[in-house]
Amino acid sequence: MERPRQQRRPKWLVYLLLGRVSNLPTIWTNCAAGVVLTGHSFDRSMLWLPFALSLIYTAGMFLNDAFDERFDRQYRAERPIPSGDITTGKVYALGFGLMAAGVLVVARQTELKAEPSVWALVLCGLIVYYNYRHKRDPLSPLAMALCRVMVYFISAATVETALAPDVLIGAVTLTGYLIGLTYIAKQENLSEIKNLWPLLFLSLPLIQFLRGANLIAGIALVGWTLYALSFLIETPRRIPAAVVGLIAGISLLDAMTMSTIPDQTPAMIFAFLAFGLTLAFQRFIPGT
Repeated sequence: MERPRQQRRPKWLVYLLLGRVSNLPTIWTNCAAGVVLTGHSFDRSMLWLPFALSLIYTAGMFLNDAFDERFDRQYRAERPIPSGDITTGKVYALGFGLMAAGVLVVARQTELKAEPSVWALVLCGLIVYYNYRHKRDPLSPLAMALCRVMVYFISAATVETALAPDVLIGAVTLTGYLIGLTYIAKQENLSEIKNLWPLLFLSLPLIQFLRGANLIAGIALVGWTLYALSFLIETPRRIPAAVVGLIAGISLLDAMTMSTIPDQTPAMIFAFLAFGLTLAFQRFIPGT
């Protein structure tokens, strides 16, 4: 049932909720990591990159609500569409509009360079596929992980190539972390042992220790991951708290990954700050 019009949330708040904008700092650190893993430094001349990828990320979040309208009406009535704050058609239009804008920014800023534009289009395809199929596709955690990997690839391709060895290794560790995270988000029952094995993917980032990752960054990631997972053993289990915690942890993963590249301490510090910013934003705008 829609709430009375006078009780509807202001449009600016509706858009923030639809876009899960509290998680945007993790996109910014993904951008920085993609550039740093090519051996370049992330500087002011590249600020357009997190802007463009933020547009595409926000588009994906809008489309997630649009595609999940029926599910949300049954299980998440507080979301903007079922609560009557905005129509499904408008969310679709805004989502695809933001996506197109993000791709155009990438194409323009890279002067139509083929590789970053191709990866941007792949990202858009993965976003649409994930949002359309994720409720009934057992491989949807992989699709979500690849969406984040595309952020690495687009960022790396703007300065070098996404196929650089360090970028590919970073992509593998990011994929593992996101598979574990997304698997948790999909679960209705994590009490059975057989449902716990995909969480092992969360340990893939430890590969970076073998590559000389900063010890402080590594300890921070491991400690935070264990803290987030602790919500799954509480009674009742707090799956949303675990998920938003692990989302914030993406920036800690980026910090550890970037620390494997020499002379990138400022980038690592930026990732720590982004982690804190994500947690602060999540207090006001839900991350899921």
